[in-house]
Amino acid sequence: MPWYTDFFTELPNTFWRAAVPSESTKAEIDFLMTLPGDHVLDVACGSGRHALELAARGRRVTGVDVSAEAIAHATGEAARRGLTAAFHVGDMRALPATIADTAICMGNAFGYLDHDETRAFLAGLTARTVVLDYGFAAESFLPGVALEEEPLTIGGVTAEQVNEYDVARSRWITHFTFTRGEEVHRGTSVQHVYTAAEVCRMVTEAGFGTIDLYGDPDGAPYELRSPRLILVARR
Repeated sequence: MPWYTDFFTELPNTFWRAAVPSESTKAEIDFLMTLPGDHVLDVACGSGRHALELAARGRRVTGVDVSAEAIAHATGEAARRGLTAAFHVGDMRALPATIADTAICMGNAFGYLDHDETRAFLAGLTARTVVLDYGFAAESFLPGVALEEEPLTIGGVTAEQVNEYDVARSRWITHFTFTRGEEVHRGTSVQHVYTAAEVCRMVTEAGFGTIDLYGDPDGAPYELRSPRLILVARR
């Protein structure tokens, strides 16, 4: 069973819901709103951070995530805010059929799958435009990587991390312990590390003909040590 199927319970989800500043979300949504198309498929949408804001700006949104807790949160927020957005529990390896114009995969979920599954995921995307937001691209991640990280407390949840790097398989493995009072959740995440060129080759193989690489939602070009890779591919 893939690691992520039972990782994203309430404690880690609460931690990450509080972790991203609203200014970062706004910048990402501003970037996404420059792309054409009315219907957006948000793959691994989590608690709806992007999907809800896109819906608030008039896009039709379908969000899919493996975490039932995250989907329940997103559905509740959409109802509370009076937004029209559909959220479904589902695995990114078996996405529902949609006629979305644009598919987005934000927040590093692109690196969750092994290589063959990643290729199959890309091949299964039917949207004309795809956006991949990927903080584990080798040119971004490896130059400043450090195994040791201090515990962080965000949203009332403390996350402790023990990291290792699997050189033979280019995988960043993190053993997490989330605590809030007496509550404890442990889980291990696996992020596959690809170079930007490797990602581009897989995206091209999946049938996309035009690829743009950005290092930030402000449209800066992707370079060595850019904070992340934002890839926009069009058929």
